Amino acid sequence: MDYKKTAQQVYKLIGGKENLVSGAHCATRLRLVIVDNDKCDKDAIENLEGVKGVFFASGQLQVIFGTGVVNKVYAEFAQLADLGEVTKEEVKKAAAKNQNPLQRAVKALGDIFVPIIPAIVASGLLMGLLEGLAKVFPAMTESGTYTIIHLFSNAAFVFLPILIAVSAARAFGGNIYLGAVIGMIMIHPDLMNAWVAVSEKTLPSAEAWFGLYDIHLVGYQGHVIPVVIAVWFMCFLEKRLHKIVPEMFDLFVTPLVTVLVTGYCTLTIFGPVFSVLENGVLSAIQQLITLPYGIGGLICGAVYAITVVAGVHHMYNALEAGLLSATGFNIWMPIATAANVAQGGAALALALKTKNKKTKAMALPASLSAFLGITEPAIFGVNLRFMKPFVAGCIGGGVGALFASMMRVKATSYGITGIFGVLITTDFLVAYLLTMLIAAGVSFLLSWFLYKEVPEGQESGKENTKETKEEPETQKAGIEEAEAVEEENAGLPETDTAEILGSPLKGQAIPLSEVPDETFASGVLGQGAAVIPTEGKVVAPCDGEVATVFDTRHAIGLVSDKGAEILIHVGINTVDLKGEPFTAHVKDGDRIKRGDLLLEFDMDAIREKGLSLATPVILTNGDSYGQICLKKEGTIEYGEDFIEGR
Repeated sequence: MDYKKTAQQVYKLIGGKENLVSGAHCATRLRLVIVDNDKCDKDAIENLEGVKGVFFASGQLQVIFGTGVVNKVYAEFAQLADLGEVTKEEVKKAAAKNQNPLQRAVKALGDIFVPIIPAIVASGLLMGLLEGLAKVFPAMTESGTYTIIHLFSNAAFVFLPILIAVSAARAFGGNIYLGAVIGMIMIHPDLMNAWVAVSEKTLPSAEAWFGLYDIHLVGYQGHVIPVVIAVWFMCFLEKRLHKIVPEMFDLFVTPLVTVLVTGYCTLTIFGPVFSVLENGVLSAIQQLITLPYGIGGLICGAVYAITVVAGVHHMYNALEAGLLSATGFNIWMPIATAANVAQGGAALALALKTKNKKTKAMALPASLSAFLGITEPAIFGVNLRFMKPFVAGCIGGGVGALFASMMRVKATSYGITGIFGVLITTDFLVAYLLTMLIAAGVSFLLSWFLYKEVPEGQESGKENTKETKEEPETQKAGIEEAEAVEEENAGLPETDTAEILGSPLKGQAIPLSEVPDETFASGVLGQGAAVIPTEGKVVAPCDGEVATVFDTRHAIGLVSDKGAEILIHVGINTVDLKGEPFTAHVKDGDRIKRGDLLLEFDMDAIREKGLSLATPVILTNGDSYGQICLKKEGTIEYGEDFIEGR
């Protein structure tokens, strides 16, 4: 590959220096912030040599090259664009400035609600499974074990305002413990429980602001937005006080004034005002979804994927949390599932119909990822590129959501969609499965009939020419040569071509599709598997050589003696940690034996930053193998057979 030529082409296709704000790279992607997206020829970039995918996300143009390639392309690109030393964090800041107010607001909601998804999922799964078992074995509801586990199942929802307050304080840059106090104030036992207050005719009240008006002394169980607004104000006030209060008094004065002022304003202004507004929004959403004949669901399911493209889909986290907290059920999740699996169905049709190997290699894993609820690879990497599959996915999503709305399908959690959503829809299991089948089936059929293959090198909308129809002699020769090589290799023993890698970590082995990062999960960077580690060590999975130890030490590239090119990427987005939790015990060019210690890392330091420890192990030259499979799932020890390439 000519890295300089590729860098020059990317530079030209994004619009040159006048359209470039900043740029950096991580282990797999070139991350560029550009002035005007319309001046960027995204389709042309996707067709460049070495490019495995292109998409806009978080205010950045992200061009996927893969490990070992991206750093070389970036080196040429940085020299060409005169970027100098730019960190990924600086690019993120530049990207944030490039977003409009709505995108920044939606990003803030995502930053608040995404981190608390594990807690909601844990409670929701327990609730769904418990209710499902209770229907099969009614007598179990009388047992003490049921009582105890039922207490666990609703804990996250009972104390949801505290979870939101802590997460919001972290997102807004305030003290998370002061944020927790504000959340506690809003559901303090001295306030009447909001769910109890619904059935009461007379509510306790108190005068506010020196008798100007009275407020009800009712807690904010079942509310989300008032908590976010209150904590935003708390962080704003805390930061201002830190600037004006002398250092010798700051430790005492700032927390005192922050809690006193924020708490009073919350119970007298923010809570009463924004709870009314939130109730209005939730009521409107519920009425929309429950419109006669499922019309509302049809509309929501059809436009859901469009909001993903616009980057505003994280706002649904707040909506779902509000619905769960207020009603105990999530009626939005089945609609999201219909939209997600529909995009998967559309991509699957394209994968089966296309003859383009590169498109097929992207579309098939992307479709499977969408069935598991991760749609970005299918939408940005496949369907939007050809548009008709994307439209088919939107129609299929609308039809599936129409059915879900008519059947009143509900979930007990949020954060899970697609196939695994069956775990939180136990009361509506058959209807939920039919929702997925209808959405995926309609989009598959529409995509199959709408999508027309465009011959390579032919521009969309133009008639094929005689030259493109005729098969060049060089192409025929290449095919004959490839067939000859294949025939020659057909007689070789399987052991000559097999590569079995041992696990480089101790922990929980999972399929690559379950990694919480769409680029890895979709298989764009190559096939493999992942481990969620229980110890902070990485050992060599084979005999070979160290190709690359990244500067930030969060990832390492290896080449086995049999020719496998391997990427071990510790955690997700750990490049942001700038190497702090990592210690490398090898360097570029070192010879290694299976089991040799390569890296050590501080698991607690990674968790404290809210990052996933899931560690992908990728065969980046997967095209050299006919089949790559995961040898073992579940608990795995160092060196156990992990991935096989044959």
